[in-house]
Amino acid sequence: MADVSEVLMSVLSTIRVPKPGDRVHKDECALSFSSPESEGGLYVCMNSFLGFGSQYVERHHARAGQRAYLHITRTRKAKKEDDNNSGSGHPPKKKPTRLAIGIEGGFDVEQEHYEEDYKVVIFPERQEVTSEDLGAMPDVVKERVSLSMAGIIAADSVSHALQVQQWDGEVRQESRFAADLKQLDNGVKIPPSGWRCEVCGLQENLWMNLTDGKVLCGRRYFDGSGGNNHALLYFQETGYPLAVKLGTITPDGADVYSYDEDDMVLDSKLPEHLSHFGIDMMTMEKTERTMTELEIAVNQRVGEWEVIQESGTTLRPLFGPGLTGMKNLGNSCYLNSVMQVLFTVPDFVSKYVSNMDKIMDEAPSDPTQDFKIQVAKLGYGLSSGDYSKPAPDPGDENAAAEHKDYQIGIAPRMFKALVGRGHPEFSTNRQQDAQEFLLHFINMVERNCRSGPNPSEAFRFLVEEKIVCQQSRKAKYTQRVDYIIQLPVPMDQAINTDELQEAERRRENGDSTATPVRAQIPFAVCMAALSEPELLTDFWSSAVQTKTTATKTTRFASFPDHLVIQIKKFTFGLDWVPKKLDVSIDVPDTLDLSALRALGQQPGEELLPEVAPPPLMTPDVEVKGILGSHGNEEDDSLYSPLLSPVLDDSTVSQLCDMGFPLEACRKAVYYTGNTGIDSAMNWLMGHIDDPDFSAPLVLPGCSGGTTPTMESISEEHLATIVSMGFSREQATKALRATSNTLERAVDWIFSHLDDLESMEVSEGGRSAAESEAAREPPPGPCVRDGPGKYELFAFISHMGTSTMCGHYVCHIKKDQQWVIFNDQKVCASEKPPKDLGYLYFYRRVAE
Repeated sequence: MADVSEVLMSVLSTIRVPKPGDRVHKDECALSFSSPESEGGLYVCMNSFLGFGSQYVERHHARAGQRAYLHITRTRKAKKEDDNNSGSGHPPKKKPTRLAIGIEGGFDVEQEHYEEDYKVVIFPERQEVTSEDLGAMPDVVKERVSLSMAGIIAADSVSHALQVQQWDGEVRQESRFAADLKQLDNGVKIPPSGWRCEVCGLQENLWMNLTDGKVLCGRRYFDGSGGNNHALLYFQETGYPLAVKLGTITPDGADVYSYDEDDMVLDSKLPEHLSHFGIDMMTMEKTERTMTELEIAVNQRVGEWEVIQESGTTLRPLFGPGLTGMKNLGNSCYLNSVMQVLFTVPDFVSKYVSNMDKIMDEAPSDPTQDFKIQVAKLGYGLSSGDYSKPAPDPGDENAAAEHKDYQIGIAPRMFKALVGRGHPEFSTNRQQDAQEFLLHFINMVERNCRSGPNPSEAFRFLVEEKIVCQQSRKAKYTQRVDYIIQLPVPMDQAINTDELQEAERRRENGDSTATPVRAQIPFAVCMAALSEPELLTDFWSSAVQTKTTATKTTRFASFPDHLVIQIKKFTFGLDWVPKKLDVSIDVPDTLDLSALRALGQQPGEELLPEVAPPPLMTPDVEVKGILGSHGNEEDDSLYSPLLSPVLDDSTVSQLCDMGFPLEACRKAVYYTGNTGIDSAMNWLMGHIDDPDFSAPLVLPGCSGGTTPTMESISEEHLATIVSMGFSREQATKALRATSNTLERAVDWIFSHLDDLESMEVSEGGRSAAESEAAREPPPGPCVRDGPGKYELFAFISHMGTSTMCGHYVCHIKKDQQWVIFNDQKVCASEKPPKDLGYLYFYRRVAE
């Protein structure tokens, strides 16, 4: 023991006690998905508090020189049987009665019960020291080591802090209209039963307006059920804000909805408000499910095998390399589905999995914050098969359920925290749009692959847009980079129109037994809608120097190795309420897009002159420059800084009338090039969640009064951008162009890579080539090209009313067998629902 005591004394200065704010990684290895439950347990460095599995702890010791580690092992306790068990060995689960997680009456969060063992291990000798051993050591050793052990054990692990343990979806706020709600003295009295919608006669999902007693049906759900939106339409007509759901009124309360606040609310004066219309709250009985009960029913169905999850079919669980499930960390199924698909793409496997050893050898001091490390860790975890094993039988800690659906799988906590850091949506535990996450992740890959192979190139392609002035017949060609095709859904082209109309007629007549009918849209019709010319009604033609009509045609200037198609199922109704189109599309297994290849300028075709439209002037500005001149020495923009950007004021006004912020409308019109209300609206919808959505329009390169000087540039922002591989001068240029806003500067710099790489930047941050004419044309983006023939290899499906709720699963074709990945369930697919997908992934067919 004296030898161990001497060793501990020699490393005592490196042993730290965790302080508030220290990140303690005691649940997951920084370089793999090993945990205290894994074979060999987890070793936590007692200096950096990083955790390492048994296969990586020697590497960390050799590189970091640390010798003292807290070894944590965790073994599952056998569950005790309940006195009221059903005889199966497991106590019956209570049915949830609250829309909540981790609290009484809510959804049960399985709490595993473990026995934990802790000991200090000294490397490289691997000498072990238990708490009992410390008692016989000198006080100075015993005190420091015991405090460090206790601090690590007591600290919340990083993964625990990121995980939502408790959530209550029933917490409602008092409506601001409740206290002073004005009720009309119109003599209306509501009977205790027998209600009908006063417009369509529907007898369920009925809401009584608390201002005038009008009884109307509720909103229509995505699958056609629910109501006919008459209560909502009535609010839009009258502005009467509060309504109570009939059938939910009991002495304890009722469902009250505020249309103005767009949420379920509390009404402290509900008995008084109901009494005004002759309803005695104390005598009412519940006859219809509350909104909470409806949501609970939906949440209970998530995880069962519904249509997309192939319900009614016994699915065979699969295990092995490339067949690893992923744990749902709380609405992380969108991330799980996207990453499962990406790591079947050879470029991502080659970049991150095949180079795993090299990447790990180059790991920084804190690998938990390194993008390449965490992506490689995830890719290897999915591909290796090391974690593709049946989950242990809860009733027997030593047995594995041979045919159990669930896998041990991997929990991508570090990965999710890293890729979501700083993002207003992906840093939360709310449900997200899989398409938006795919683009977000591709953007991160682009940022981190400026040198060496870039796997995002597998999806990158060029789009050619051809605009033809209808008056002069002259054309303009532009190209842009894209990663996804967004396929429109022409609902008016459904092939089962008669069935849809009949179902709608029955619903309007109040037939609650009418079966919802799904619109069937041919895939060829969607492709035709994508490729047909778009009419631009407010196009400014440089040929005729005025506004006229034009047609815009979109074609492929290159075909990527892998093609992603998004079905635009999520849209807005006439009332601007988000809704999901319930459609079935016969998406083909093979695709030939050769006919959509861009042809470029045709022989004899004249191009529109490269002349800018006249600027939109403000009355209080004195014009001191002419179009195309530089306002002063420091201005490298195309216009004098005294001139406002070219904006179509009528389009800006129309957008403002719809309720969008003025500056957002100005940016929408500017960035869509005055091409009309539709394109500007699409821009607004695509950027509505941007943190700078309402910020003033800032033109790149403009050095007006709001552009920061060299002295005002944030050194912290500069350091962040330089750490991404850019020079200090390039970082300065980006921050100057975006008013010193880090997030916008990062986006700006990645959208101007070619410009930055083709210029020499001086200390002042300005280009050495002062004018556009002095610059050499920058090289185009790196894109692959080949035949436009593809085969389907994966698709991601969504269930729910919008991208902000519901559930995602993915199907991937492996060795000619379709496999369904539903979080921790990985099974052979029997009936892959290819007609109900949201994102489709194709790969090029070799000729």
